[in-house]
Amino acid sequence: MKKLKVLDAKQCAACLQCANACSVSFYKEYNINKACIRIEEKADKTLAVRTCIQCGKCARACEAGAITQNPKGVYMINKKLCVHCGKCVEACPFGLIVKTGADEAPSKCIACGICAKQCPQQILEVVES
Repeated sequence: MKKLKVLDAKQCAACLQCANACSVSFYKEYNINKACIRIEEKADKTLAVRTCIQCGKCARACEAGAITQNPKGVYMINKKLCVHCGKCVEACPFGLIVKTGADEAPSKCIACGICAKQCPQQILEVVES
């Protein structure tokens, strides 16, 4: 299964270059709220780097059958089949599916590695598991 892996979250500098690269890739704008990766401060002031683990909960919640797993194990959203209901957004346990408007299909991590290439700390990696 192909997925994005966090090698060492303690090394994250919260520069958000990964999030910006992701939002530019999907939405052609720098907006960390439109990224499929999240850098968040935890209660103990350490950082959490949240990435899609390709668990499939979004696909199981999609009544339209718009989210399917490709041969590499990555869950992909077919925007032509998507009815924009947002159930996948609600189902994601990590809050990583981005939906920007009522009439737009959501986006999710497709393990493309764009974020990993932009990380100056080199803490992200696309792996086959």
